[in-house]
Amino acid sequence: MRESGERASGPMSPEEFQKRLEEMMKRFPGGGFPGFTPPGSGASGATAEPTSSPTPPEEEEEPISDPLSDFSLKPRDVKSYLDRYVIRQDDAKKALSVALCDHYNHVRAVRDGNAIAQYAKQNVILIGPTGVGKTYLIRSIADLIGVPFVKADATKFSETGYVGGDVDDLVRDLVRQADGDVERAQYGIIYIDEIDKIAGSRDAQIRDVSGRGVQTNLLKLMEETEVSTRSQNDFSGQLQFLMAMGDRQRKQQPSTISTRHILFVVSGAFDGLDEIVRKRLRQAQIGFQPDQVDDSDDEAIVRETRTQDLIEYGFEPEFVGRLPVRVVCQSLDVEALFEIMRSSEGSLVRQYEESFLAYGIEMNFQETALRRIAEMAHQERTGARGLMTVCERVFRDFKFELPSTDVRRLSVTPELVDRPEEALEATMASASRQVEGEKTQLVHEFAAAFRQQHGVELVFTEPAAARLALAAMDANRPVRDLCAERFRDFQFGLKLIAKNTGQTRFELQAEDVVDPQKSLSEWVVASYRSDGSDAEKGD
Repeated sequence: MRESGERASGPMSPEEFQKRLEEMMKRFPGGGFPGFTPPGSGASGATAEPTSSPTPPEEEEEPISDPLSDFSLKPRDVKSYLDRYVIRQDDAKKALSVALCDHYNHVRAVRDGNAIAQYAKQNVILIGPTGVGKTYLIRSIADLIGVPFVKADATKFSETGYVGGDVDDLVRDLVRQADGDVERAQYGIIYIDEIDKIAGSRDAQIRDVSGRGVQTNLLKLMEETEVSTRSQNDFSGQLQFLMAMGDRQRKQQPSTISTRHILFVVSGAFDGLDEIVRKRLRQAQIGFQPDQVDDSDDEAIVRETRTQDLIEYGFEPEFVGRLPVRVVCQSLDVEALFEIMRSSEGSLVRQYEESFLAYGIEMNFQETALRRIAEMAHQERTGARGLMTVCERVFRDFKFELPSTDVRRLSVTPELVDRPEEALEATMASASRQVEGEKTQLVHEFAAAFRQQHGVELVFTEPAAARLALAAMDANRPVRDLCAERFRDFQFGLKLIAKNTGQTRFELQAEDVVDPQKSLSEWVVASYRSDGSDAEKGD
């Protein structure tokens, strides 16, 4: 079906075809490929033909950094690195560290020609509630090794041939992350979250295209298969392939990528798995006295998960078999959340400090305030994500209001966390008083400069100086500029009064600074009637 505005029928005109082709060319690096010119783009307007040109001298390519060639990390090294970013989850860190080192030592052996003939990949399944650091763990590992990393949610996939994502796209995404380098991409990491959402339907009468169908497709990827680097349904990818065929000078990348050395990590919350495990444990206890597990501790129960429990949950036996490394992640208590805020290198505390510092505001978190944030985040029941929820709620108005004020320091206390609205109001009021005091001092400095310059003493009472300071703040103007404007040519009137009465000191009340010229006029008129016995002006 044609888009709105297109011709309803009939073939494209040559002009339309050329325009479409040129637009498509712009989507590729360089706007096309050597040796091809769209029709009508030549100087004469005729169809251009491929032209031969001297082969440019080959340039020496800079060596590309290959982190796998020098891979020498030990499992303890990997865990020490992860400890900097993720709090707790020691079992997950150890399992991932061992699996990672074994896998990439094998990959290096493959590249050196010394690989073990039969090697089973240590694909990993992480079981644990949301917000405990599963994604952060895998992303940190990928950053450490320097291999391409792809993350996706299992919920977006469906069985091939149905509406939804194709699991093969995960492998193609690795190629994109590797900037088209297929060799580098085939040693990457694919992380699939919410894997529990593709547990098969227990109703055998319904074709489960987004559950068991996806499991079947993932089976091939997790073991070993060849995936085309270009999707058959991706027209632009196919066209790019045809263009690359004409560029013989460019190093051609393989058209397929092997998944043999791609490490797969899947994770999910697995709600309800504890009931399946609990039921099995209760049945096993009949007539026996095995090691007792606290039946009320859901985490302890889930740590007893076996293959048969995952099969009953809805996974194919072959699918579970492709995930030999199984780890249960701990939920985060208040103390863990507090440690994340205080110790993690990726802590939200540092993020907020940097974001406020961009406005010239220095934040100072008291440890008691961090603990209060951790307590409130724990009540959210979303793990470490609750920290962001609480911090956003507490600091949102501060981040909105303070950059437009003169506040330069913000101390975060438990009282601020509990009552942010009141704390913001008090902070702004305190800052306003401080600024008002500074500007009031500037009013007195203006008066001193006036005396030195004109030889008559101009004195502002405290209410008068405060009113001028507030006027400058409201107008967002420098105090000296405001005073210079309001008291422009004021010295002439005061000197005239001094000549008539001998008075050289003039005190201004709050009402006098609202309309100084009016007050000055009244004083001048009064000076002509004065016999010299009047009190000072303004008294």
